[in-house]
Amino acid sequence: MNTLEDRIFTCSNDSDFKSLALEVFSYQREHCLPYRDYINYLKWPEPKELDQIPFLPISFFKSHAICDQQHSAMLEFKSSGTGGDRSTHYVAKPAMYERSFNPIYREYIGHPEEQVILALLPNYIEQGASSLVYMVDHLIKATRNELSAFLLSDPEKLIEHYAKGIASGKQVVIFGVSYALLDLAELRPNLSQAIIIETGGMKGRRKELTKMELHSFLKEGFNHPQIASEYGMTELLSQSYSKKDGSFDTCPWMKILIRESNDPFSYVEDGKTGGINVIDLANLHSCSFIATQDLGKKTGNSFEIMGRFDHSDLRGCNLLVQ
Repeated sequence: MNTLEDRIFTCSNDSDFKSLALEVFSYQREHCLPYRDYINYLKWPEPKELDQIPFLPISFFKSHAICDQQHSAMLEFKSSGTGGDRSTHYVAKPAMYERSFNPIYREYIGHPEEQVILALLPNYIEQGASSLVYMVDHLIKATRNELSAFLLSDPEKLIEHYAKGIASGKQVVIFGVSYALLDLAELRPNLSQAIIIETGGMKGRRKELTKMELHSFLKEGFNHPQIASEYGMTELLSQSYSKKDGSFDTCPWMKILIRESNDPFSYVEDGKTGGINVIDLANLHSCSFIATQDLGKKTGNSFEIMGRFDHSDLRGCNLLVQ
């Protein structure tokens, strides 16, 4: 199995991705029992293309243990639970998560060793078992800088750490859940030299905004030309980042497909809005093929988040279709 794990993280082209995805599908059909039951219920034929693979509805992570029967879970990540029940992602190998988020962060955001990382993620800390906190904590430790920290409700300290980080010649990165960044922006600190990454939505703490509205408020409040975004979730071990304009890029072991909103087994053309299906090969020991409740559109290898389906739980990018 180590060979397959290694090949996932050295995937370099579409042909490799397709063959790996079909191999991972076969493995998970055998070893992830809820996924096997789902496939059998659908009487699904053997897939030969990516869009022929059945995608598991993300709600199954609330009602079933989506895990590889070959391994025991070493970690349990839970969603924020804003809409009620919390999803659980049973992680058999934390090293797979670290092998995923470390190179993605380094490619799209930078090297932690050259940074000061500040985190405004109060609700994730409060509820515990957060995959985002696990990742950011790992990145903070990698900076080996005493200025890097989780700052729950101390905006003055964050501004102080930012100023000291810039003065020391470090790149300052601020990870923040959307509502906490809005609270900070109301103080109008000049954070123009930071990389500001919003993630996680309003969590029921503030009125929902479109991505454009949110970024407009943050840019004005922080005197900053661009706001970055992170697209990740409890049920995934990989992330996508948008440096500006809300266009997200995927890593080599992750792909996005856009399904028809009213037909979960059909797909739309590039540029059209539909439901987001994610293939995350890093999820080897759970399920790599997930039908999310997010709406988006895709152009080439990039995608945008347009909102969420009506009546779905509040989590992450939880806007309704405008």
